[in-house]
Amino acid sequence: MSSSVSSQHDQVLVEENSFARILTLNRPKQLNALSFLMISRLLELFLAYEEDPNVKLVILKGKGRAFCAGGDVVAVVHDIWAGGWRAGANFFMKEFSLNYLMATYSKPQVSILNGIVMGGGNGVSMHGRFRVATENSVFAMPETALGLFPDVGASYFLSRLPGFFGEYVGLTGARLDGAEMLACGLATHFVPSAKLPMVEAALCDADSSDPVIISSIIDQYCEKPSLKEQTVYNRLDVIDRCFSQRTVEEILSALEREVVDQRDGWIFATIQTLKKASPTSLKISLRSIRVGRVQGVGACLAREYRMVCHVMRGEFSKDFFEGCRAILLDKDKNPKWEPSKLEHIADTTIDRYFSKVKDEDWEDLKPPTRSKFNLPPYVIAKL
Repeated sequence: MSSSVSSQHDQVLVEENSFARILTLNRPKQLNALSFLMISRLLELFLAYEEDPNVKLVILKGKGRAFCAGGDVVAVVHDIWAGGWRAGANFFMKEFSLNYLMATYSKPQVSILNGIVMGGGNGVSMHGRFRVATENSVFAMPETALGLFPDVGASYFLSRLPGFFGEYVGLTGARLDGAEMLACGLATHFVPSAKLPMVEAALCDADSSDPVIISSIIDQYCEKPSLKEQTVYNRLDVIDRCFSQRTVEEILSALEREVVDQRDGWIFATIQTLKKASPTSLKISLRSIRVGRVQGVGACLAREYRMVCHVMRGEFSKDFFEGCRAILLDKDKNPKWEPSKLEHIADTTIDRYFSKVKDEDWEDLKPPTRSKFNLPPYVIAKL
């Protein structure tokens, strides 16, 4: 076995149990950040399991204190520096293809989110049929602080959260706990972490791909968690008033009016978070989530692929590279965004992020063909 194949297999552990396959993301020191090798291996395994009649469901989990903290962005940046923006495009093409396969999978995927689940980690979990949160779960899409935008199909799943909660989560990178994930629909179940081994054992004995049966098995171990007193989910009225505004500038103005009226520390912190984020990222993220409200998951991922290619080309803004420098590499946490102000970014500039890349060798995202599979109704509804 070559070293690259060995590494690929080491990064995703496979356990075959009766009718289930348990896949464990295995880069605990990197909080299971998705490498190109991991993404390729997951794609290979999910494609094989869909063809295998002996496999009824797939369980995905992470080793250590994270499910998955995101894509390995540092590696992507180094690849771009070494080989140009197409090296990064190759990573996202593969990742978004995996996201689409999971979103349209004909068998149930159960993601055990017992720890950190951020960025690309949401791409390999939120699209699956079942997402099990625990008391250790921490959700976030922190891309606007990095000069990126909520990708991996986030414009699909964030736009379908209650009210304008998705805009709030996507623009601010707010962290949610397991109870909040369950309340807003990001998680389908909440199971105390001590009961997870029992859930896995019961699922492995289930000779069924019927989502009703799978859900009822998980239900046996569920608890109804209490939302903490200061939960942001109790502020949906303020979030809806502010994050329903048409532009990022109007969202900030609405929040500033709320501060005057309420003198609320949470609102002030939200304003400061938005002001620290990349102005370009905020604008493309808001539009992406809004457009995602009326698109299927495939169209969302295809559009996000266009957007991420423009981000990596750095034609209109190099904020992605500056954000990675400030947050992940030098770690001075003091990015110098350019343009530095929302009002300096014209709508026509934002339009360009949603257009085809003007490069004769560039192609739109071509996700895996799904027509030959008998897709369940909950998958067809996403298309």
